[in-house]
Amino acid sequence: MRGCASILGWGLIIASVPAFASSLDADDVGTDIVTKYLNATKTQQQALRGARMEVDIVARLPKLEKQGRLKALRFVSRLGKITYKALGFSGDNTVKQDVIARYLSLETGGHDTSAIEVTPANYRFRLKARMTQGDRLVDVLQLDPKKKHWWSSYKVGLFKGELWLDADTGMPIRVSGEWVKSPSVFVKKVEFVQEFELRDGVSLPSHLESTVDTRIVGRAELSINFTNFTPEGSEQDEDEPISQVEEVSTTP
Repeated sequence: MRGCASILGWGLIIASVPAFASSLDADDVGTDIVTKYLNATKTQQQALRGARMEVDIVARLPKLEKQGRLKALRFVSRLGKITYKALGFSGDNTVKQDVIARYLSLETGGHDTSAIEVTPANYRFRLKARMTQGDRLVDVLQLDPKKKHWWSSYKVGLFKGELWLDADTGMPIRVSGEWVKSPSVFVKKVEFVQEFELRDGVSLPSHLESTVDTRIVGRAELSINFTNFTPEGSEQDEDEPISQVEEVSTTP
């Protein structure tokens, strides 16, 4: 159980995202789109520094008929460190300790994710479609992971899926996919969908769904809503964390 829950948390972090039009040739325009996206992510990361938001985290183990819900504040320091302050928990303690707390611990642990970030070094980008979403033009990119060497295996955390971008700004709107390599013999499949909200030209996280099909406890589900984003909302720094994940995991 604990191993499967840990895997669920890791899958959600990686994701550290309808009907489509017909496929398009992306040989040239795709390069411009990817360049715009890479520049946009730098702006996005800077906008999230020193900010805070509310999170509503719901985790479920349907086969065991267990679930739990945590409401918390999520802080990003000016140096990029993530911390949480719990506002309240309800539900099953097993779900709290083995799913939610492990997810928070992994996100606040400062893991190096450079080998699985959505960049040309790790993925092949192809413009799959262009569509309208309301009054917005959206570019839908197909993502296919790369191996470091032809004889090596895929890195755990790489996925095959789609990246939706706002065509004007290059900001991410949605990213979704399925891992191409299982992190454990106990895990059959890891899938996720992360959605963003454009505000003042910057993408802010709005919703995250992740599911892990395990061989022991069945399907594990995690759903997170992000609300009330406040730029420069906190004065914390790397050496002055708002809270530790241990405090979150023991909140009554």
